Amino acid sequence: MNAIRRLQEVYSPGEARAVYRLVMETRFHLSMTDILLGKDKELSPNDLAEWEIILSRLLDGEPVQYVLGEADFCGLKLHVEPGVLIPRPETAQLVDAILRDTDAGCRVLEIGTGSGCIAVALAKAGYRVTATDVSAVALSVARRNAEQQGVEVQLVEDDVLHTRLQPAQWEVVVSNPPYICQNEAAAMEQLVLDHEPHEALFVPDHDPLRFYRAILQLAASRLTPMGSVYFEINRLYGEELCAMARQMGFVHTALWQDSFGNNRFVKCSR
Repeated sequence: MNAIRRLQEVYSPGEARAVYRLVMETRFHLSMTDILLGKDKELSPNDLAEWEIILSRLLDGEPVQYVLGEADFCGLKLHVEPGVLIPRPETAQLVDAILRDTDAGCRVLEIGTGSGCIAVALAKAGYRVTATDVSAVALSVARRNAEQQGVEVQLVEDDVLHTRLQPAQWEVVVSNPPYICQNEAAAMEQLVLDHEPHEALFVPDHDPLRFYRAILQLAASRLTPMGSVYFEINRLYGEELCAMARQMGFVHTALWQDSFGNNRFVKCSR
């Protein structure tokens, strides 16, 4: 319990208990029953030393997923590390929408793959996936996750703002690009600001849709006639994004909410 009290320097009481249980289960293979039986107080000297290192990193505000080197996503355990965003539950809803709307075997292009969470989850479900990112670190993490999950994902280093992607046709284009304006940073959690890559989070205040515009321009020539683009979005710009997509020739647009009631996803079809 003393460890949980120390974690409350960074987390709320409920979060501190959840983080402690996660560390004990993931790193020391102790179940909740084991913890209730006090087995977490019987760690070996080596395990105690490792726990102190973990605790120190957590008290410094480092996200527990980075400390443990893994995160859950769509039922998969994926590797994460500084340099890639930690997968969010909202993004899993984007994957669910693609699985609901399309058939396994579809050709998918993901732009800005990060950890590869979307690409790997879709490949696991039988989709043929190409994934791009501008970051060599991200592509390395995505490759590791694809290999660990036993799936094939074609990974390509590419900057969608200056794309040199080879011509091809896809039934689905999907992206969770940077979409947080700089003026929104003050309202964000400090641990996110301190540890997650800003280049994967932020866009200029004067051009919040810059990545969406570039992706739609790419998709206009790379989608099959019945294909669709799926986006995770900033809740403040859903209607504006849909209007821009219609101006660019995507006559069918849909905006829907995440499980927290925020406008979070857009689908565009030609």
